[in-house]
Amino acid sequence: MSLDDLAKASGVSRAALSQIETCKTNPTVGLLWKIAVGLGIPIAELIGAARTGSISVLRRGDSQVLRSTDGRFESRPLAPAGVSPLVELYELRVRARSSHRSEPHAPGTYEIVVVLNGLLRMRVDEEVHDLGPGDSISFAADRVHVYENPGGAEARYHNIIIYER
Repeated sequence: MSLDDLAKASGVSRAALSQIETCKTNPTVGLLWKIAVGLGIPIAELIGAARTGSISVLRRGDSQVLRSTDGRFESRPLAPAGVSPLVELYELRVRARSSHRSEPHAPGTYEIVVVLNGLLRMRVDEEVHDLGPGDSISFAADRVHVYENPGGAEARYHNIIIYER
Protein backbone atom coordinates (compact mmCIF):
# COMPACT_ATOMS: atom_id res chain seq x y z
CA MET A 1 0.00 0.00 0.00
CA SER A 2 1.41 3.40 -0.95
CA LEU A 3 1.48 6.40 1.40
CA ASP A 4 -1.17 8.03 -0.78
CA ASP A 5 -3.42 4.96 -0.49
CA LEU A 6 -2.96 4.79 3.28
CA ALA A 7 -3.58 8.53 3.63
CA LYS A 8 -6.90 8.15 1.80
CA ALA A 9 -7.94 5.04 3.74
CA SER A 10 -6.98 6.38 7.17
CA GLY A 11 -7.66 10.10 6.92
CA VAL A 12 -4.10 10.81 8.07
CA SER A 13 -2.13 13.16 5.84
CA ARG A 14 0.65 11.79 3.66
CA ALA A 15 3.10 14.17 5.39
CA ALA A 16 2.15 12.89 8.86
CA LEU A 17 2.48 9.26 7.72
CA SER A 18 5.89 10.01 6.24
CA GLN A 19 7.08 11.61 9.50
CA ILE A 20 5.89 8.58 11.48
CA GLU A 21 7.48 6.16 9.03
CA THR A 22 10.85 7.93 9.23
CA CYS A 23 10.68 8.21 13.05
CA LYS A 24 10.66 12.01 12.95
CA THR A 25 7.55 12.12 15.18
CA ASN A 26 5.68 9.90 17.60
CA PRO A 27 2.04 9.28 16.68
CA THR A 28 -0.76 9.93 19.13
CA VAL A 29 -3.16 7.19 20.20
CA GLY A 30 -5.74 8.69 17.85
CA LEU A 31 -3.40 8.60 14.87
CA LEU A 32 -2.47 4.98 15.57
CA TRP A 33 -6.16 4.03 15.59
CA LYS A 34 -6.73 5.84 12.30
CA ILE A 35 -3.75 4.10 10.69
CA ALA A 36 -4.90 0.68 11.94
CA VAL A 37 -8.39 1.34 10.55
CA GLY A 38 -6.86 2.43 7.23
CA LEU A 39 -4.84 -0.76 7.08
CA GLY A 40 -7.85 -2.84 8.12
CA ILE A 41 -6.03 -4.41 11.08
CA PRO A 42 -6.40 -4.36 14.86
CA ILE A 43 -4.17 -1.78 16.53
CA ALA A 44 -2.33 -4.58 18.39
CA GLU A 45 -1.02 -5.86 15.06
CA LEU A 46 0.23 -2.38 14.27
CA ILE A 47 2.20 -1.91 17.49
CA GLY A 48 3.11 -5.44 18.59
CA ALA A 49 4.75 -8.62 17.57
CA ALA A 50 2.92 -11.56 16.12
CA ARG A 51 2.10 -14.49 18.40
CA THR A 52 4.47 -17.42 18.41
CA GLY A 53 3.51 -20.88 19.60
CA SER A 54 0.24 -21.92 21.23
CA ILE A 55 0.73 -20.05 24.53
CA SER A 56 1.47 -16.33 24.85
CA VAL A 57 2.27 -14.43 28.03
CA LEU A 58 2.30 -10.67 28.43
CA ARG A 59 4.06 -9.35 31.53
CA ARG A 60 2.75 -6.03 32.86
CA GLY A 61 6.18 -4.44 32.50
CA ASP A 62 6.41 -5.53 28.86
CA SER A 63 3.14 -3.86 27.79
CA GLN A 64 3.49 -0.96 25.41
CA VAL A 65 1.30 1.70 27.03
CA LEU A 66 -0.24 4.24 24.66
CA ARG A 67 -0.79 7.73 26.10
CA SER A 68 -2.63 10.74 24.77
CA THR A 69 -0.46 13.78 24.08
CA ASP A 70 -1.76 15.52 27.23
CA GLY A 71 -1.10 12.38 29.33
CA ARG A 72 -4.67 12.27 30.68
CA PHE A 73 -5.64 9.03 28.88
CA GLU A 74 -3.72 5.79 28.59
CA SER A 75 -4.40 2.41 27.10
CA ARG A 76 -2.45 -0.71 28.09
CA PRO A 77 -2.87 -4.04 26.28
CA LEU A 78 -3.89 -6.88 28.60
CA ALA A 79 -3.19 -9.65 26.11
CA PRO A 80 -0.18 -10.27 23.88
CA ALA A 81 -0.31 -8.63 20.47
CA GLY A 82 -1.54 -10.91 17.74
CA VAL A 83 -3.08 -13.44 20.14
CA SER A 84 -6.34 -13.04 18.20
CA PRO A 85 -7.08 -11.18 14.99
CA LEU A 86 -10.67 -10.70 16.19
CA VAL A 87 -10.43 -9.48 19.80
CA GLU A 88 -8.24 -7.03 21.73
CA LEU A 89 -8.32 -6.37 25.47
CA TYR A 90 -7.10 -3.16 27.14
CA GLU A 91 -7.00 -1.44 30.49
CA LEU A 92 -7.95 2.21 30.06
CA ARG A 93 -7.04 4.90 32.61
CA VAL A 94 -8.61 8.33 32.44
CA ARG A 95 -7.57 11.08 34.82
CA ALA A 96 -10.16 13.00 36.85
CA ARG A 97 -12.40 15.35 34.85
CA SER A 98 -10.81 14.28 31.57
CA SER A 99 -12.01 12.77 28.33
CA HIS A 100 -10.66 11.04 25.26
CA ARG A 101 -12.31 11.13 21.84
CA SER A 102 -11.90 8.02 19.71
CA GLU A 103 -12.32 8.11 15.97
CA PRO A 104 -14.64 5.52 14.43
CA HIS A 105 -13.18 2.07 14.00
CA ALA A 106 -13.67 -0.04 10.89
CA PRO A 107 -17.28 -0.98 10.05
CA GLY A 108 -18.44 -4.01 12.03
CA THR A 109 -16.20 -3.28 15.04
CA TYR A 110 -17.79 -3.46 18.50
CA GLU A 111 -16.56 -2.43 21.93
CA ILE A 112 -17.46 -3.54 25.42
CA VAL A 113 -16.31 -1.29 28.26
CA VAL A 114 -16.45 -2.43 31.90
CA VAL A 115 -15.99 0.14 34.67
CA LEU A 116 -13.50 -1.17 37.24
CA ASN A 117 -13.40 1.91 39.45
CA GLY A 118 -14.47 5.53 39.20
CA LEU A 119 -17.06 6.87 36.79
CA LEU A 120 -17.55 6.68 33.04
CA ARG A 121 -19.65 8.95 30.90
CA MET A 122 -19.68 7.19 27.54
CA ARG A 123 -20.68 9.23 24.52
CA VAL A 124 -21.48 7.38 21.32
CA ASP A 125 -22.53 9.86 18.65
CA GLU A 126 -25.21 11.88 20.46
CA GLU A 127 -26.08 9.24 23.07
CA VAL A 128 -24.72 9.67 26.61
CA HIS A 129 -24.57 6.92 29.24
CA ASP A 130 -23.33 7.35 32.83
CA LEU A 131 -21.81 4.25 34.41
CA GLY A 132 -20.27 3.31 37.75
CA PRO A 133 -18.11 0.46 39.08
CA GLY A 134 -19.27 -2.92 37.80
CA ASP A 135 -21.39 -1.40 35.00
CA SER A 136 -20.67 -2.17 31.36
CA ILE A 137 -21.66 -0.84 27.97
CA SER A 138 -21.41 -2.35 24.49
CA PHE A 139 -21.74 -0.44 21.24
CA ALA A 140 -20.90 -0.37 17.56
CA ALA A 141 -17.50 1.33 17.55
CA ASP A 142 -17.66 2.45 13.92
CA ARG A 143 -18.98 5.78 15.24
CA VAL A 144 -17.22 8.58 17.10
CA HIS A 145 -17.11 7.71 20.79
CA VAL A 146 -15.79 9.54 23.83
CA TYR A 147 -14.61 8.10 27.14
CA GLU A 148 -15.18 10.75 29.81
CA ASN A 149 -14.34 10.59 33.51
CA PRO A 150 -16.54 13.21 35.24
CA GLY A 151 -15.31 12.14 38.69
CA GLY A 152 -12.70 13.64 41.00
CA ALA A 153 -10.27 10.67 40.86
CA GLU A 154 -8.64 8.59 38.14
CA ALA A 155 -10.95 5.94 36.66
CA ARG A 156 -10.06 2.52 35.23
CA TYR A 157 -11.93 0.47 32.68
CA HIS A 158 -11.48 -2.75 30.76
CA ASN A 159 -12.05 -2.27 27.04
CA ILE A 160 -12.74 -5.22 24.75
CA ILE A 161 -12.61 -4.52 21.02
CA ILE A 162 -14.20 -7.07 18.72
CA TYR A 163 -13.37 -6.94 15.01
CA GLU A 164 -15.46 -8.34 12.18
CA ARG A 165 -13.45 -10.39 9.71
